[in-house]
Amino acid sequence: MYSYSLLEDPRAAMARRLPAAVQPLITRITAMPAPGERAHGVSTKGPLVDAIVRMGVGASLAAAAVAMDGAAAWLLYALGAILSVSGLGIVQVVLFHYCAHGAVFRSQKLNVLVGRAISIIFLFKYFDDYKREHIQHHRSQKLITEEDEFATFVVGVCGMRPGMSRRALWLKLALNLVSPVFHGKFLYLRLKGNLVSGHPSHGWRFAAFWAAFLGLAAATGMEAELALAWLLPLTVFLQIATVFRILCEHRIPEPELLQSRGKSLIVEATTGVFSGRPLPAESARTVRGFALWTLWWLDLLTLKALARLLVLVGDASCHDFHHRRPGVKNWPDAVYERAADKAKGCPGYPGNYIDVWGLMNAVDQNVRSLAAASPNLLGGSKTDPAPERAPAATPAVPAFAFATAAK
Repeated sequence: MYSYSLLEDPRAAMARRLPAAVQPLITRITAMPAPGERAHGVSTKGPLVDAIVRMGVGASLAAAAVAMDGAAAWLLYALGAILSVSGLGIVQVVLFHYCAHGAVFRSQKLNVLVGRAISIIFLFKYFDDYKREHIQHHRSQKLITEEDEFATFVVGVCGMRPGMSRRALWLKLALNLVSPVFHGKFLYLRLKGNLVSGHPSHGWRFAAFWAAFLGLAAATGMEAELALAWLLPLTVFLQIATVFRILCEHRIPEPELLQSRGKSLIVEATTGVFSGRPLPAESARTVRGFALWTLWWLDLLTLKALARLLVLVGDASCHDFHHRRPGVKNWPDAVYERAADKAKGCPGYPGNYIDVWGLMNAVDQNVRSLAAASPNLLGGSKTDPAPERAPAATPAVPAFAFATAAK
């Protein structure tokens, strides 16, 4: 398990053992700066431009691939879909989320207007509802309770209940990812979050926008391009990325912390997740060492880079920093702010930050914590002795914030 228990910080080892020329790339992929590395001073508008470019290029490449044949078409479509989902993730995790915190634009009115527009264009729930529910998620008294958006999604939508075996939880996750029923339910709740929000004017704007958008595609004969280049990434692909992002964000801590609440709960329930793995111990000058180093670089430049592009977008790796310092103004440089706060020992909290290396490692650790939790947690029946044979009661899903956005 690549967590904070490692004898040496993996990023410090990378800074010590790898050339200075590759350090910016390492930081970009892992989302962890080298010791002493300084922030770039990114503007709060930077993620907006980044998202637009990724989505624009991605949709264009995917649309071009639709008209092509052969292996090149598949490769071009895959590249376009990756860029589109990455851009959508930035809209979801960064822009929509920080608009809810009133931190993207100086004008609070503009934060709200942009947030509401994002709700309509990207099928995220009504912004005002999300904002209200998300603020509750930051309260230690609400975190990992039946009223928490994280628990609502994991238990109420994914059907991954406390007390299930680790094997059963992973099987449930795998089936969800390929299940048309799961993705249909996910999409239904996203649409419901706009059309049945309790704000009729928003519902009408939502319906009018999508009627015009789909009508334009039909009038120009671009239904196939729209479906494959935009709607598929916006729905199924983004939903898969969202599931992994949410499952790596929080773990179930010990019962004592769940009962006492407070800052200790935040320390143990939220971790940093970094897209990388420790360096090989061997030198690359031996045959075995060369093979291990080759595999390490291939893993970093493929699987770990994809995890960063598709799931751990923006400051998602530093979700624990956001929970500890939600009011920080310099949020575009959160990876550097977290590193600086960690170097100081995270003043004001009873424990320092916890680093977990590898997306799937983080998901597995959180799955293990869910398996070890009491079946009575999060709405479970207090008389249910066998949660896998007799499912615990599922929390209601009236709000479903995580079906639409995610932090």
